[in-house]
Amino acid sequence: MRLGRKPLIALLAAAVVGVGMVGLTNALADTGAPITGIAGKCVDVAAANTANGTAVQLWGCNGTAAQKWTVTASDASIRALGKCLDVTGASSADGAKVQLYDCNGTGAQRWAAGAGNRLVNTGSGKCLDASGNSSADGTRLQIWTCTGNANQQWKLPGATGSPTATATRTASPAPSASRTTGSPTATATRTASPAPSASRTTGPVARKKGVSTWQFTGLSDAVRNVGAGWYYNWSTNNDSMPASAEFVPMIWGAGAVTDADLAKVKSEGAVLLGFNEPDLKEQSNMTVEQALGLWPRLEATGMRLGSPAVAYGGDTPGGWLDRFMTGARQQNRRVDFITLHWYGSDFSDAAVGQFLGYVQRVHDRYNLPIWITEYGLMNFSGTPKFPNTAQITSFITRTTTQMQATSYIERYAWFSLPAVGDSLPYGLYKDGSTPTPAGEAYSAAA
Repeated sequence: MRLGRKPLIALLAAAVVGVGMVGLTNALADTGAPITGIAGKCVDVAAANTANGTAVQLWGCNGTAAQKWTVTASDASIRALGKCLDVTGASSADGAKVQLYDCNGTGAQRWAAGAGNRLVNTGSGKCLDASGNSSADGTRLQIWTCTGNANQQWKLPGATGSPTATATRTASPAPSASRTTGSPTATATRTASPAPSASRTTGPVARKKGVSTWQFTGLSDAVRNVGAGWYYNWSTNNDSMPASAEFVPMIWGAGAVTDADLAKVKSEGAVLLGFNEPDLKEQSNMTVEQALGLWPRLEATGMRLGSPAVAYGGDTPGGWLDRFMTGARQQNRRVDFITLHWYGSDFSDAAVGQFLGYVQRVHDRYNLPIWITEYGLMNFSGTPKFPNTAQITSFITRTTTQMQATSYIERYAWFSLPAVGDSLPYGLYKDGSTPTPAGEAYSAAA
């Protein structure tokens, strides 16, 4: 949504020391064997699907072919179901997801056993990692800077000891007002924000925390100043609005499902957001059948893929999202996380529970990670239309604190970064270094 606007390996040398590929090859028998990680869960190919781009995840060990892995010493690949363990988009960014893909001998498919029970992707120098420190069935596997924590420890067949179920690393992401919004990811590599352009202390960078934004004066400085780990603009690219954070592209609607746009999003990173509010005629205005018909083209990018972001009713049986997800399961379509929007018209303290309760119900219904790519307090049909300063700052502080602590919430983004013109009542920054009170509160989130 947009208010009345149109959418615009130095570490590797230290890490890879241990058994190396010879030991790894010996450990994984030619017939295939499981690799276990946090809480004893197995590295698993989702639904035993052999399609390129199929998610690789944690799952309870069951002895199926989807959990039997072999190593080919000649190319250092790890294989299951006749395909290779692969880093999406050959990315070296923290949070890049791993998948099953045709074996091609590239660095994205080369692995080495490192010290501390690590599995290191030698193309990036990053470790195989269970997203968000989670041991839940369906947790996506990704690459991340090697930490030695439990979610990066993998027990190979014949090895002694097993990973513990505790860890100290903060949950890792992977990463992007009026009811007439505009239309439109990759994975953050930044670990600390650069010095701010003004004297005010820059906000702490939170990997979950992001912003939705359109072009305005000072955008890049504001993204840095607020401490966002990622951002998006309802579009396929950030060519006209670069900033020092991860950019997440979006296929806004049916009109953006073109060869050129799909090639563009692949060049932007490893994560892609699906259609924007298809349940609203003012937005992408798509039927469930139309969205499902176009979905295979989004899947074919090989990017990690977020569901269409409905404006409301994501937890409603028979609602737009429910029918889409039912169809996706029936057609064996891939959806890696659920994307949500939420706006509340109750500005009291109860709003926090209303918002987080909705998010939890959606998560419980689909059992997938959640990205909240738009949220805020606005009354679209009554007065007052916007909360007062105390209400909005309290809501931001309380919701960001809880979202940071909720493992299944991978990312969130306030609507919106600019506080310019008609977005002043709810936006975060008037320019690159001048936050509103809401901006101050959001900047403090970590």
